[in-house]
Amino acid sequence: MSPRILEGVKVLDLTRVIAGPLCTQILADMGAIVYKIERPGEGDDTRRMGPFLPDAHGDDSNDSALYLAYNRGKRSVTIDISTPEGAALARDLAMRCDIVMENYKVGTLAKYGLDYATLAERKPGLVYCSLTGFGQNGPYAQRAAYDFILQGLAGVMSTCGHADDAPGGGPMRTAIPITDVVTGLYAAIAILGALLHQRRTGTGQYVDTSMLDASVALSGHLAVGYLMTGRLPARQGNTNPIAAPSEVFACVDGRMILAAGNNAQFHALCEVLDRQDLAADPRFASNASRVAHRTELRDLLAPLLAARRRADLFPLFDRAGVPAGPINDLAQVFEDPQARHRRLALSVPHGRGCGTPTLRSPLDFSATPVRYGPAPMLSQHSTEVLRDELGLEPARLEELRARAII
Repeated sequence: MSPRILEGVKVLDLTRVIAGPLCTQILADMGAIVYKIERPGEGDDTRRMGPFLPDAHGDDSNDSALYLAYNRGKRSVTIDISTPEGAALARDLAMRCDIVMENYKVGTLAKYGLDYATLAERKPGLVYCSLTGFGQNGPYAQRAAYDFILQGLAGVMSTCGHADDAPGGGPMRTAIPITDVVTGLYAAIAILGALLHQRRTGTGQYVDTSMLDASVALSGHLAVGYLMTGRLPARQGNTNPIAAPSEVFACVDGRMILAAGNNAQFHALCEVLDRQDLAADPRFASNASRVAHRTELRDLLAPLLAARRRADLFPLFDRAGVPAGPINDLAQVFEDPQARHRRLALSVPHGRGCGTPTLRSPLDFSATPVRYGPAPMLSQHSTEVLRDELGLEPARLEELRARAII
C-alpha cells in the first residue's frame, strides 16, 4: 500500500464546530495524523447537535451527524487546556507536531502559552493556522463569528433569493453553512502551501485565515463586477441573469433545470419541443435578446414543459445537447446512477461497533488514494496518544483523569 501524501505529518487540532474541523479533516484524508483536542466530558460543541448515533443502550450518544461529517479519521484526545497542567500537555504535543490549527477568539490561546509566538520560539519550523471570523486585527477582530451572521455581513445573502417584489422575495441564506465550508477549504489550501514552504526552507510561518475574507472572496465575479461598475448585483432567484432560457420549469413529474445558454442549445431545445418557430422569432434570435425578453420566452416555454414528463425529456435533451437536469432531494442524490458509480456514500466501522455513513472525499488521487477512518469517540485515543507521544505512565494518566485534566 503506497504512502499517502501527508504520511508522517502530525497536526494538533484545537478547532471545533465546522470550519476548522473541515480543514483538518481534509488533512486527515490525505494521511496526516490529526490529534483533535476536546474538552474532557463534553467534547466539541457539535457532539450535542443531533441526530445521534445510538449508544450501547439504544439511547443517543454524543456522536452526532454534524460531528461525524467533519471529524473523519482523527484521534480524540481530551485535555482541559484552561488548567496549567492541561496547557502544558497541549504545548508538549504541539512540539511533536508539524501543524497547529486553532479557531479560538483572538488572543485566547496566548493565556495558555498556545499562541504562535510562544510555540514558534520553541519550534521555528511550525506551521500555525488561526481561523477566526474577522482576522487577527481590525475593528471586528474580537467579535465571535457565526456562519449565518457572516452570510449576511459578507454580502452572500444579498445575492441569494428572489427579488424583493417577487413572491417570497428577500435575502436568503444557504442551507449549508457555506461561509464555514469555504473558510475551511481556504485554510486547508493555505496550510498545504505553508507546509510546502516549510519543506523547502525549514522555516514555518503563521497563517491568518478569516471567515470574512473567505466569504467575500466567495462572491467572485459578482464582487469584482460591483467594484468595476458600482452597480449592485440583483437577486435573481433561480434565474441565470446572463443567459436565457436558464431557470427552473415545472413538469408533470417534478421540477427541472433548463440551461440553454447559447444559440445552438436554444435551437436544439426548440427542435425537441417542436417549436422551431421560437428559434426564428426576432425576440429570441440571440442570447442577449432572449435575456431582454426573458419573461415572454418563459411564458411560451412553461406550458410546453408543464405538459411533459421530465423523465421523457431528459434523454431527448441529452441527445440534442440541451443542458438540463433534475432538482433532486438527498434521497434521489444517493440513488442517482452516477452518484452510485462514484461511490459518494460510504460506510466506515465506528468505535461503537457499528458502521457509520460518511461521504467520499472529492480528493481522488490515482497514486495516493484517500483511506477512510471513522470520526472518533470522545477521548478514544487519549491514553494511547499521551502515552506514546509524551511518555506518560499509566499512574500519571489515571491521576490526570481523576482530576478531569484529561
